[in-house]
Amino acid sequence: MTSPSGPAAVSWEPAGQGVLRIILQRPPANALGVPLIEGLSRALDDASGDQAVKIIVVESAVPGFFAAGADIKHMAGADAEAFAAYGYALRQALGRLADPAWISIAAVEGPALGGGLELALACTLRVAGAQARFGLPEVKLGLIPGAGGTQRLPRLVGRGRALDIMLTGRQVPAEEAFAIGLISRLAAQGQAAAEALALAAELGQLSRPAQQAVIRAVDAAQETSLADGLAYEAELVNELFDGGEAKEGITAFVEKRRPNFS
Repeated sequence: MTSPSGPAAVSWEPAGQGVLRIILQRPPANALGVPLIEGLSRALDDASGDQAVKIIVVESAVPGFFAAGADIKHMAGADAEAFAAYGYALRQALGRLADPAWISIAAVEGPALGGGLELALACTLRVAGAQARFGLPEVKLGLIPGAGGTQRLPRLVGRGRALDIMLTGRQVPAEEAFAIGLISRLAAQGQAAAEALALAAELGQLSRPAQQAVIRAVDAAQETSLADGLAYEAELVNELFDGGEAKEGITAFVEKRRPNFS
């Protein structure tokens, strides 16, 4: 799977073992304008049509930037209707990326700001280089994060830390982001993509139905009571035992061999 010929804001290619690389390449800073949103949507169209895709790695080919945020020039020329349509298109694309049908990993080098951080937040996991920076500076424009930032960030770092980040609009360095749980893994500078791909290869060897169930159960923990969450967990584990890949996993363990997961 590759992007159409000619200049494109996004390209994508298989990386083996069910991994699809989506590469942001809209210089100078990967502003999340219409070209990048449309390119991301086309890449996800291809991923949706390929049952072999289990894991998506989102990375940048623009030196020094993951994604610097929304396309301010586009917003400056938009009326209320066009602004709403732009926000809707971005939210739709990020919502598709967040779908538990696959595991998605953001490989972040440099700034991930505004919509760029919201793109990373939509991913299941985030791997960042040592010089990465994260922020939601929309208050400096008289706005608030509008593509999931106010909802996904508190779920990762808690209300107090999320408010500190959003109310000040400050940039969070990589070490702090790792310490507060904003990123999943901290890599050496320039190694985020390599580490993300290694993580993807590791995840690709495990049971896809089990991984999807883990994501659903953890998400439910944030939206339901403990009693309801425990009941949902029991329902999922019983489904995996009865009709998932648990029997293969258990049999492989007893036989001391690698399981043959889908």
